[in-house]
Parts: sequence; structure tokens; C-alpha cells
Amino acid sequence: MQRWRGLADLPSGWGRCVVTIGVFDGVHRGHQALIRRTVETAQSRGLPSVVLTFDPHPSEVLRPGSHPAQLTTLRRKAELVEELGVDVFAVLPFTLELSRLPAHEFVHEVLVDRLHAAVVVVGQNFTFGAKAAGNIELLRTLGTRFGFVAHGAQLQGRTLADETAQEEDTSAEITFSSTYVRSCIDAGDVGAAADALGRPHRLEGIVVRGEGRGHDLGYPTANLSTPRFAAIPADGVYACWFTRPAKPGDRLPAAVSVGTNPTFSGRERTVEAFVLDVDEDFYGQHVALDFVGRLRDQVRFDSSDALVAQIDDDVARTRATLGSG
Repeated sequence: MQRWRGLADLPSGWGRCVVTIGVFDGVHRGHQALIRRTVETAQSRGLPSVVLTFDPHPSEVLRPGSHPAQLTTLRRKAELVEELGVDVFAVLPFTLELSRLPAHEFVHEVLVDRLHAAVVVVGQNFTFGAKAAGNIELLRTLGTRFGFVAHGAQLQGRTLADETAQEEDTSAEITFSSTYVRSCIDAGDVGAAADALGRPHRLEGIVVRGEGRGHDLGYPTANLSTPRFAAIPADGVYACWFTRPAKPGDRLPAAVSVGTNPTFSGRERTVEAFVLDVDEDFYGQHVALDFVGRLRDQVRFDSSDALVAQIDDDVARTRATLGSG
């Protein structure tokens, strides 16, 4: 897969293509369906498929300080997109100048003049251009004028039976969206987040030195320094898979604590992973945690012995949750 930063990276002689556009934070199941349709359409026409995304997040540019929790780093997003068979991952730097570009000019300058789009695939709720004035209807109109086809895909979701309903046909529809996934993670419901993502939520970071309390208790932890806007689950203890991108396929079970260490009157929120069955110092390594299940809330214990007993139980439940023996 080719990776472009800005449209200046377009190779000379670039022909027509099939494009999908969006932030795609999380690359959740709704995004996956949209991207797969793009890839299938491109293959049927013998054209390359392009995922056009933006960095930084538009919210941070338009309303500084309002950057939503980030579900995927740009590098991780590219990896997930590549797994779906995309030919080009194109990152368009999002600037105030770009945000002020009228919808019809965005289409003409980016999709037509630069990318030579033959087909544009977007979600039915897609908006674009200054003040989000453009929508799928305008995109179709402009496509007729400029010679491309615009497809609006239905949003993906799932239907849940309403347990409080008296009538059997009553149900609630949950649409998969980045906002929905963030709300699940913020609530600590990593199972629901995984259902929407199609995989466990991943948190990445660099292992840094901690207070060393875990080592003193017999449970040394890898303390993660996470990216500024990373979506960190609610305080609690979780069963996770611990991986190192530098060692693909190397997956280790871990009991992970998120919170302020109330037993020791901590104030700073930390992410600490006790990696099972290994005796290794991960300091300085880039690692990732895949959150599989929530084990319990953060609790203040009256003694270190009580805390150790609880950690013993956390480790056993982590093994059971992950099926790691």
C-alpha cells in the first residue's frame, strides 16, 4: 500500500481511482464496510482504491482544545486500512485554509483535479467543505458535472432487543460510530467497544519508569506513557493482550490497572501492565495493550497484603478471560 502525506506525493501520470473520504478514527465496523465497498468497486473497474483522511483531527483545528479522544494513531489507522486491501492511504493535512474551502471547490481541487476520481464512496451522513455545507446530494450533483459517480453507503450498526419492552418487535438500533466507541471506552465497557470495532480497543505507548511499587509487591508493571489524546478506558482493572509492534505475533497476557493507585493515595492517572509469565524490563519499548475485558473497579485497600491478594485474583481472572492457561 502506498502512503501519501499531502497530495504533492501523487506519482506522475496518476490516472483515475475510486476514493472514500473521512477521518476514520478507530476504523470501526462501519468504516470497514465503507472501505471494503471502495476496494470492491475499484477492483471491479480495474482502478486503484484510495482512502483519503485528515490529520490533525478537524475538531482540533476548528475548535482548539476540543480534540476528541483518539481511538487510533495515524500509524495504526494506516495498518488497519492496509489490511482491508486498500491501494493508497492518503493523509491530507487539515488546516484552517482547507476548512474554509467551499464544498464545490474542495471537490474540484481535490477529487477532480488532483485525484481524478471516477467513483467517490461515502457514508450517507457525510458532510464536507466550509461549514460542512456539502452533503451526499451535492456530491452527486457535482459528480454529474465533473464526471464521477458518488455512492452513499448506509451506516452500519446492530439491533438490540429492548429488554424492558412489552412487545416482541420493539428494538433499539445502535449505529457504529467513533463517538459511540469513545463513549463505550470512557465508560470502561471495552466489550461493547470491541463489538463495534471488530477487535479489542488498542492503547499504545512507550514504557517509562514508575514508582516501583509493583516490583516491591511482587508484581512489577510496565508503565505506559500514552499519546496526548489517546482514548484511555475508565479507571479499573482489565484483562489485556500485551504486544510489541517491533515483534509481530508476540502476544502476552497482561493484567492492566488504569487509575490513580488509591491504595497509595496517588494523584496522577496511570496505565500499568503486569505482563504474565515473563521476567523482562520493557523500559523504553513501544508497546500496545488490547483491552479484552473489564475485571473490576479501582478500589482502595487497607493494606498491601489485601492489595496483593486482590492482584492474585486479578491475574487468575485475566488468565480465564484470555484463555491463556
